[in-house]
Order: sequence, then C-alpha cells, then structure tokens
Amino acid sequence: MNEFGDQYRDTGWFGILLVVILVAFLLFNIWRARGGKDLFIRRIPGLNSLEEAVGRATELGKPVVMVPGISDPINAKAMQAINIFSYVTRIAARFANPILFCCGGASVYTVSQEIIRDVYQQEGLIDRYDMDSVRFISDRQFAFAAGVAGLILREQAAACFFMGEFYAESLIFAETANSVGAIQVASSTEITQTPFFIAACDYVLIGDEFYAASAYLTRQPVLVGSLVGQDWCKIALATFAIFGVIWNTCGVHGTTTETFADGKFKPVKAPRQGWVDDSLLTRLFKPSPDPDVKIQRPQLSADDLPKPVKDGGS
Repeated sequence: MNEFGDQYRDTGWFGILLVVILVAFLLFNIWRARGGKDLFIRRIPGLNSLEEAVGRATELGKPVVMVPGISDPINAKAMQAINIFSYVTRIAARFANPILFCCGGASVYTVSQEIIRDVYQQEGLIDRYDMDSVRFISDRQFAFAAGVAGLILREQAAACFFMGEFYAESLIFAETANSVGAIQVASSTEITQTPFFIAACDYVLIGDEFYAASAYLTRQPVLVGSLVGQDWCKIALATFAIFGVIWNTCGVHGTTTETFADGKFKPVKAPRQGWVDDSLLTRLFKPSPDPDVKIQRPQLSADDLPKPVKDGGS
C-alpha cells in the first residue's frame, strides 16, 4: 500500500492536478456566463441559415423535414440534434409552418414527441401542434431511408435538416432533398459521411460546430460557459503536449529511477544531455546506424531461379 502512495507522491499528483485545472476552467467560465459576461462564440454560417430555410418554406407553403439520425437507443448525439430541432420548431410554430419530424428509433420518437409538444406549449400555440408531425418511420436502416425519402418527395419539402448519427443513408437523404429543390442544413458525427453532405447540401456543420450549436442558438449560461471552458481545456492540453515533446526531444532529465543501496532506495540522477540519441529529431537529421550490425542477404545463382514454363507444359 505504501508503494502506491509513493507512486502518487512521485508522479501521480500531476494527473490529479491536471483534472482539477480542467474542471476549474469549466466552472470558472460557467460562473462568468452566469454573471452576465458576454462570452464570444464565433459565427457559424450553417446555423445562421436556419431562419432563412424556415422562412422560405413558409413562403412556399411547404413543410420542414427534420431527421435526427438513426441513433437507437437515444444517445448524446440524438439529444443534441433534438435540441437544435426544437429551435427550428419554435421558428416554424411562430410562422404556422407545418413540420415533419422523422425518427428511426422508439426512444428517440418518444423523447422528440414530448420536446416538440413542449415547444408549442411554451409558445402558446398548442392548438397548432399536430401529433402526426413527429413520426416513427422504421428502426431498419434502409427502410428508414426509403421512408424518409418518400416523405420528402410526396410532401415536396422546402427545407430539410439532417443532423445526428448518419451512415450509408446520408447521400440518399441529401440527393432526394436536392431533387425537390429544398434548402438543406446537415451535420453528421461520422467523419466518413460528412463529405457526402458537403457535396449535396447547402450548409454543413463540421466537427465541433454540431456540439456548439445548442450554446450558439440558446445562449444559455451553462451551455455557453461549458463551451468556452472546453476550448480553454483544449488549449491547455495542446500546450502540455507541445511542451512535453520539446522537453523530451531536448533530453532534459531529472530523477529517472531509484536504486537500492545501504538498505534503502535512493534516487539516481541523470546528467543533462544535449540531444537524446534515440529521439525523433536525432534520427531524422543525424542518422547513426550501428556499424556492428550487418545485414546478410542470400546470393542467388542462376540454378536457383525458377525455370520458365513451356507452352502446354504444367
């Protein structure tokens, strides 16, 4: 038990200190946001187009289609998409524009139905809420894709939002919506599907923009503070990584190990080195192959070579 305590006193304290620093960044920025500090979040073009897309659908008198991916059971990706779609629904409710919320999982359908209903309730427009606007299509991947694509074609949707967890069905959705001339705003947590959305959609949220959307749209202090705090954490971790690379490359060493002498463990000090012989930079710019290591390659004679096969031979 004492050995574990010695280990934490030696190096384990750094991991605990790092976690405390990162948590402090999050709490400090949440405190700043709650105190009325206007924390900066850069402009995200894809989110600025939400109102434009809903406005165009209202002018044309056509519905807005929203698809929160194929997550089942519900997870953080689906919840993030539902939060974004609740903002879209709020705009559509004010304009009395119909919506079609397509779900591919039973748990996603249940949660989405309650959240969309609450949005209409908060806006004081519960009479405009249609229970059929939130639909469970299918929990099978391509059956879900076919169902949503058919719905887009039949209803001639004017705006389509695809955000969440998508796989091979992503291009089916995007091309179908493109064929009816709908404005498309998309985002996928799968990096293999993002290029397809970029090729076929009008606006795409890439990477962390999808997770920053809730804070950007709602400006809730906890969400904004958490987002800015996470950026601080990323900067801190990148700084530690760069410093660690430089430190190890330059060969700056202190206590490296311990030796048992005179009945107790004593630290062994390593001298300061200019360059570490096995560092990456040393191997790149000053290669030093071991002269004692010789590579033995067998010498093949003409008799060892394979004989050509004649026509008709086996």
